[in-house]
Amino acid sequence: MKFEHVAFNVPDSRAHARWLADALGFTIARAPVGPTHMHFLADETGRIVLELYTNPDHPFLDFKAQHPMVTHFALVSTDAGADRARLEKAGATTVSDDSLPDGTRLVIVKDPWGFALQLCQRAVPFPMP
Repeated sequence: MKFEHVAFNVPDSRAHARWLADALGFTIARAPVGPTHMHFLADETGRIVLELYTNPDHPFLDFKAQHPMVTHFALVSTDAGADRARLEKAGATTVSDDSLPDGTRLVIVKDPWGFALQLCQRAVPFPMP
């Protein structure tokens, strides 16, 4: 088994997907026409896909009220400070900025909808295929 995608029901998937694509450099790999406005966003490798959709018949998580350790999307960063500043200019809010003893820096920001993004500038990066 391998990951195909992770999905979240959000109030405005079209605007949220556009913001993530613009701010993070993701591509909208698929955006089928339909009532739930599904958007599949892929990173530059195409290895990880995030689906955002809007289905008012089902509940939305209150990301703004949720602690980022409950749900967050972790991203590789080579310069967490610069990425933090760039995302703040795009409308994100910083929640935390921590340095670990091994030299890893972990920054958490929330996008304009309150979804937590963790910027991982690891001293020893995870191996990527």
